[in-house]
Amino acid sequence: MTDIHPGGCLCGAVRYELRGPLRDVLACYCGQCQKTTGNFVAATAVSRDRLQMLNEVGLSWYASSPGIRRGFCQNCGGNLFWEMEGEGNISVMAGTLDDSSHLKTVGHIFVEYKAAFHHIPSGAPSHPKSSRGTDDYPVMPEAEA
Repeated sequence: MTDIHPGGCLCGAVRYELRGPLRDVLACYCGQCQKTTGNFVAATAVSRDRLQMLNEVGLSWYASSPGIRRGFCQNCGGNLFWEMEGEGNISVMAGTLDDSSHLKTVGHIFVEYKAAFHHIPSGAPSHPKSSRGTDDYPVMPEAEA
């Protein structure tokens, strides 16, 4: 049986379901994530084909960098998605899931840009910039057959 993980924005103008296993959470402290949230982003991820939109009347996309776009609710401002062009995965803000109790934070990226008020626990896996090319971060889980 396939796990179904529903979620959405604060006002309900964007609702989605993620199907199958989710990647554990990465916390991102880059400047763009800070500007879109006022803090840092905690995101899980799935293969793009395992994201099903149930209501996208409020969904807007913003091209924040070349080849990168962020999905948010144009009504309530909820930060929902991060996607890189050409990749098969989409990052989903973990706090937008209806139930995120099964997820755990397993890494911190772009920590050289974190706000001074945020403390990362000693010994937590972290990387000064992106986690790409490192072996100490989670990979995408395989979809169930």
